[in-house]
Amino acid sequence: INEAYSLTDTVTMRKRKLTLESMVWLLVGMAIYNNKSMKDLVNQLDIVDRTGKAFVAPSALTQRRKTLGEGAIKAVFERMTTSWLESAKLPQWNGLTLLGVDGVVWRAPDNPQNEDAFSRQKGTQYPQVRMVCQMELSSHLITASAFDNYNTNEMVLAEKLIETTPDHSVTMFDKGFYSLGLLHKWQMVGSERHWLIPVKKGLQYEVIRTLGRSDKLVRLATTAHARKRFDELPEFIEARLITKQIKGKTCEVLTSMVDAMRFPGSEIVELYTYRWEIELGFREIKQTLLNSEYTFRSKLPDMVEQEIWGLLLAYNLIRSAMTEAASRKGILPNQLSFSGCSSAVVAFLMTLQITSPGKLPVFYNSLIE
Repeated sequence: INEAYSLTDTVTMRKRKLTLESMVWLLVGMAIYNNKSMKDLVNQLDIVDRTGKAFVAPSALTQRRKTLGEGAIKAVFERMTTSWLESAKLPQWNGLTLLGVDGVVWRAPDNPQNEDAFSRQKGTQYPQVRMVCQMELSSHLITASAFDNYNTNEMVLAEKLIETTPDHSVTMFDKGFYSLGLLHKWQMVGSERHWLIPVKKGLQYEVIRTLGRSDKLVRLATTAHARKRFDELPEFIEARLITKQIKGKTCEVLTSMVDAMRFPGSEIVELYTYRWEIELGFREIKQTLLNSEYTFRSKLPDMVEQEIWGLLLAYNLIRSAMTEAASRKGILPNQLSFSGCSSAVVAFLMTLQITSPGKLPVFYNSLIE
């Protein structure tokens, strides 16, 4: 937390009853205890300095959140997520980490400020926030996120995830993300950042050579509009087109993994089925963590954005505990029940205020077991 605050110049010189460090826990609590008032959250999490007068001013919570800002909690999310991914022993496929990218829509409270900042879909009641996330598919840890106005194209948001995408990975996209400019840039930044996407109907291509019965290296032509938008996009790019029959249905995928010896074509189409893990992750956040409360409680746009980062951090906190627990049993984290594990984490947090600091490691170990 301190590292993240130093990166964003977030400092507080005065000693306060509610420190900026404890504000991170307040934002996490807003997601985990989304049915409690802000004042109740402070008492539930026991994050206020107990000396002096009791903390009873809800207006001070809003002011402290404004002092914290969005950039600081975003930096906390990024620093914590990087640490978790580096420490977790996650499975790979032929030396590549499995990632998925997809979009989701959230609702903001209905007021003029949020409507100006986020806009709304025609015929809907609430202003909406469009978000695109990247997720590690075996642990469901969200590795990166970008969000903006509802009218923002998902591919524009996906571009913001390129720089932080881990090296030696393969990212799976829904066919709605098909953009040769986006996909080419994805694989050119960093080292071995591959992509995998279903073929859109009517795809035009030229076969360069055949790698197998249903496995081809193809050349795809880019458009002048795409080359104008992506400066380094060439006139043609090469990709691998693989076809496979699954339960009587023809499935075709495109990928940047053109090395047929290292990446067997027979496995690549099956690999794409793991993309659905990100859909399950979104369902865990919306239905289980938030109890299907899809509208954020923050009233102003910058506070809505801050609340989103707190939600993602809360989700990753639970998922990191699940990843540690799964590693002890030699199973995948996505084999554990999110609802059961999140309930265990909530019960653990409820005991913290009556637990001495010296016993916390013992209680945390019991939680993981």
